[in-house]
Amino acid sequence: MKNFAKLTLFFSLSYIAFFSFAILIVFISSWIDMARLIPVEVRIGQEVAGAAWKALTAAIYISILLSLNYCVRRRMPQLFSIACIILLACIFTVAATIGVSRTGAIKPIFNPVSPIRAGPGLILTQSDNVIVLLKENREVRGPRLVSIPGRPLIYQELPIGPYESIISLPALQFGEETPWFLKSIAIDFTIGAAELQRRLSENFLYFGAYCLSLILLLSSLRVLQELSQWPLANLFLGVLAFRGVLALETFLNSREINALIGSFLNKMVPPVMITPVIFTALGVLIIIYTLLSSLAGRKRVKID
Repeated sequence: MKNFAKLTLFFSLSYIAFFSFAILIVFISSWIDMARLIPVEVRIGQEVAGAAWKALTAAIYISILLSLNYCVRRRMPQLFSIACIILLACIFTVAATIGVSRTGAIKPIFNPVSPIRAGPGLILTQSDNVIVLLKENREVRGPRLVSIPGRPLIYQELPIGPYESIISLPALQFGEETPWFLKSIAIDFTIGAAELQRRLSENFLYFGAYCLSLILLLSSLRVLQELSQWPLANLFLGVLAFRGVLALETFLNSREINALIGSFLNKMVPPVMITPVIFTALGVLIIIYTLLSSLAGRKRVKID
């Protein structure tokens, strides 16, 4: 009971801290992206739920990874720690999901982002293309000059596209570009969050099965935290493995791969349950391997 209490406290603090931190980071990033748009037409409140969903997926991965490392450092029993982490992760995920699904009630209290105002002559760039606005940036249909490399200047008196649509302006530049490896992680978390939202809107059973299978697979990777005597090295191995699971999640949830696997299974498994079944099978196999390797190690110790 003492180990369970310590693990519960550690997991709770980790989940709440990273969930709150991820919401803050995603919210600030969304606010910056909206502030760069001309004109601003999106309310910040509309991004609150999206930021919370992305934070939810990130909190699941990070809290489970840190808790597994904590269990190994405290030398907690394998099955006990895995079962406790699965239970805690499911409880916190369901509680966070209920809270996130009700964030729609707070949207009206947020005001739109204050638009950036600039006079004639504002220069916008995107991929070496340059657009010079000849009126204030509030005039979306105002005239502009467009400079494309290798071509003469183009004067657009009325920038209208097909079906009377307004040709959008590029966003204002803000700092340096995000490194690709961080951007790819953010993209995968976004895709994972969209998958959770879709399943929750369709059927809570599909949502529960998906979350449980994902948590089971992540929790089964405790074996990676015992590969060496250096906890920090094991933590880095866990980070790589969890990144692989995140990429696998995105891969399996793609329509093409889902349909391909479904054709091999000959419709024995519903398409919506293909990813949970694969995650569950992988998690169970890893847990069985962990138990067998542990028993083999104990027998060697007794023989010696």
